[in-house]
Amino acid sequence: MVADIRDINSLAREADPDPDFPDAPSAWTRQMAEKSAQEEGLALTDTHWEAIRALQNYYARQPRQVVGLRDLHDALDEKFHHMGGLKFLYQILPGGPIAQGCRLAGLKAPFLATDASFGSVA
Repeated sequence: MVADIRDINSLAREADPDPDFPDAPSAWTRQMAEKSAQEEGLALTDTHWEAIRALQNYYARQPRQVVGLRDLHDALDEKFHHMGGLKFLYQILPGGPIAQGCRLAGLKAPFLATDASFGSVA
């Protein structure tokens, strides 16, 4: 029996990342986000995609892959301040800009972003 051994660089080249989402997780696709949004009753607009890109970019810049809820909350508020900050994000992401936004972006929400007994808290 011969094992199929391939060079890791060739595996990395096989992935065809979306140029509009350079920081997206490797298994994430735009179609996955659209399907998830549809299941949650959302129609994704350019602003939703901007929020998804912002979340993916924030996660990509974290050195230890540990994302703090408060830091992410503040970063989103600052990034979208010109549109109304978190108040605006709660309007377009009623499931919570962090909890629902992370689901759409293919990211794991920070600890305590959701409470199973209550729902989204962020």
